[in-house]
Amino acid sequence: MQSYPAPEGSPIDPAIQQTSTGSAEPTFREQGEAFLLQLSTRIRKPVHNSTLFTWEHNLNHWIYPAIGHLPLSEVTNSTVKPLIAAMTDAGLRASYINAQFRLVKEVVASLLDEQGEPKYPRRWNAVYLDLPLINPRTLNRPCFSEEIVNGLARWRFPRERMIFILAAASGARIGEILGLDVSQHVSTDCSILKIERQADHGHLVPYVKTNASNREIDLHLSVAEMLNDFIGDRKSGLLFSTANCTPMNLTHILSGHLHPALRELGFVNLCTGTEKAGMHAFRRFRNTLLGKCLGLPERVQKYWMGHSAHSITERYDKITEDRDSRKLWAQRCGIGFKLPSE
Repeated sequence: MQSYPAPEGSPIDPAIQQTSTGSAEPTFREQGEAFLLQLSTRIRKPVHNSTLFTWEHNLNHWIYPAIGHLPLSEVTNSTVKPLIAAMTDAGLRASYINAQFRLVKEVVASLLDEQGEPKYPRRWNAVYLDLPLINPRTLNRPCFSEEIVNGLARWRFPRERMIFILAAASGARIGEILGLDVSQHVSTDCSILKIERQADHGHLVPYVKTNASNREIDLHLSVAEMLNDFIGDRKSGLLFSTANCTPMNLTHILSGHLHPALRELGFVNLCTGTEKAGMHAFRRFRNTLLGKCLGLPERVQKYWMGHSAHSITERYDKITEDRDSRKLWAQRCGIGFKLPSE
């Protein structure tokens, strides 16, 4: 992956600042910059640029203005408490506030001594900080109903309609779908999608979210036939692309198609009270359907969804390598909604 550049004007060398050697103590901002660079260049589980840019945005927006000027040793429960209070007073979601607090903790813990131990170990006190509790029921995790997906499968724009159908029938992440190449990632009969890269902010990147995301997704034959018709006589190139043959932009799909379609269908996001939802709602729809498919091996469901195996038994189970079995289950489970031709 590309290296994550140090922000302009950084007064320190981030590569050196990861370990304290008796030099001047860094501020929280300086250590934050060093922390992001180290995450992208380490050999063990490097963090992707898209995640790093999100974290950098969060640091710049809320955290640095509040505590960025403090020496790292002074970032404690008492100095972080006003930041938590400010985010709470601003009406931010509990899940967002907790995510920012985790980022603060990781930056403080990232400065190590010569023995590789955190130079400033902390016992963070959630009660003292008055850190808001996360209510799972209030999380913004919408899932489309069958009626809504039926409507989206009839959206009037062919390209975006096919994206909606493929997202609901495969459970693939939208970045994975936009990264598909006709010749490399779609089988000749269009019944298998090979996931090994993704589109990220309009650019193709040679990796996916996790190791488990490298997989094959078996499609129902009805969807494979529709996908074959959509591809037509194309032999190569992106499955879904712009007029310039570049990856499509997610913002265009959401604001130009999904949200208007949901508004027309009368969709209401019960978490936000609006008509808006993200492409991940298709993924939840698919996972929910697979969970109701009687007899489907859990390992196959996890494989299709790109979820990791958590037990030794699951890792020993090689059913995911049995294509014939997977294809049979893909037909049994169906797609859970009606295609335009039905």
